[in-house]
Amino acid sequence: MKIARALISLSDKTGLLPFARALVEEFKVEILSTGGTAKSLREAGIPVTEVADYTGFPEIFTGRVKTLHPRVHGGLLHLRDDPEHQRQARENDIQAIDLLVVNLYPFRETVAKPGVTLEEAIENIDIGGPAMLRSAAKNHRSVTVVTDPTDYATVLAAMRANAGDTTLKLREHLAVKTFLCTSSYDGAIADYLNREQQTGASYDLSLPLVTRLRYGENAHQEASLYGNFEDYFQKLHGKELSFNNILDISAAAQLIGEFEDATVAILKHTNPCGVGSDPNLREAWDKAFATDKQAPFGGIIICNRPLTEALARDVSEIFSEVIIAPDFEPDARALLQRKKNLRLIRQLRPASEGAAQHDIRSVVGGILVQDRDASLLGPDGYKVVTRRQPTEAELRALLFGWRVVKHIKSNAIVFTSADRTLGVGAGQMSRVDSARIAVWKARDASLGLQGSIVASDAFFPFPDGLLAAADAGATAAIQPGGSVRDEAVIAAADERNMAMIFTGLRHFRH
Repeated sequence: MKIARALISLSDKTGLLPFARALVEEFKVEILSTGGTAKSLREAGIPVTEVADYTGFPEIFTGRVKTLHPRVHGGLLHLRDDPEHQRQARENDIQAIDLLVVNLYPFRETVAKPGVTLEEAIENIDIGGPAMLRSAAKNHRSVTVVTDPTDYATVLAAMRANAGDTTLKLREHLAVKTFLCTSSYDGAIADYLNREQQTGASYDLSLPLVTRLRYGENAHQEASLYGNFEDYFQKLHGKELSFNNILDISAAAQLIGEFEDATVAILKHTNPCGVGSDPNLREAWDKAFATDKQAPFGGIIICNRPLTEALARDVSEIFSEVIIAPDFEPDARALLQRKKNLRLIRQLRPASEGAAQHDIRSVVGGILVQDRDASLLGPDGYKVVTRRQPTEAELRALLFGWRVVKHIKSNAIVFTSADRTLGVGAGQMSRVDSARIAVWKARDASLGLQGSIVASDAFFPFPDGLLAAADAGATAAIQPGGSVRDEAVIAAADERNMAMIFTGLRHFRH
């Protein structure tokens, strides 16, 4: 049957007007609507009937009740092929609503705002929207339900191909998306209230499927991507992203988000193997690449400025899996697209913007949930614990190193100057071993460590790790502190005339 009547009520009005105009002008669909959506349609000259006029019942309680009415839910829920349902619909003057287009109050966006109050959050809990969506999705044999503006074109195409109707297969697909949407929405509300009330009652997670991946970390493992990854990254060129690519892209985006200056980073297996900052992006690349010219093979490159043609020429000389940038100059993109297996990714927004505030790990029998390690070290967030204060140059280097070491697998040691990494030691069972690896990598790259700083993601449990760094040429150190042997480590730094600062903040990455 042809779609004759639609109810449209939207918080996100992206694409509303052309979609609604096509429904009216091409298919003569009658549109019911509410509040701001009805106002937008009316101002655009699109015929619309207010839901309050349709139901004969006004919006009340400052809009808390407006679509909770039998003429709305009966219009969505009654079975079109059931004679008794049809009789009751006629007796109660309930007309069929064949298309429901609804997206929900912006609860997630509201609670993500700094300083939001519990009252503001509660007022952004949608009641009528989820109720209508569930009604329409339950009756998807007859009702088309749309929650996502990206589906407008698909619905119109189906109507054009089916004499004004959609197909059962499409309605089934949209119904599944709808139940995932309402489930995720309720989960976000429960999660917020759970944290606000500190009840710790449960943790629910429901995310829409983005794509099935070819395989997981290894070819024998099945894998899928869920969530809103595509809100952050757009693939411009290359093969499909793999499970490992996605992990690396996420790690790279979180690392580059630490830097305001023009910066280039190279990562391998989520670990940075080179980071450089410079107003000239090509110089930043040279600094990052100089740290380790072997590890970047098959790695990930990311920068926080549009990628230039000059930089593209340099990075095209090595084999990379993925290059990420906020944008690509046309000549740079054309040059890099000659490489069939190279994936070019445009980063659409910072990793910290609107991102989930939780880090989730699977364990045997459950999951672990923690807050993301989003802490940054401010200008007053550290304490000098040695006799010698760091020089201005050393302090800049210490803060640079601290941004990097935060993103290296523990135990993590990194030697840096004020604008580049010099040696990286990651993931060793002993902090001394990580220091030795970092020194070896620097020497292997012919990079001198004299006058460098050393950053450690956790405290030095003994003086030996600090002394190994001093022997290599480091003149200053940054670490959390907190060891029972802090005094011995400080004494060792004083003995070598090193400056050392404690952050009081640890950055373990297991």
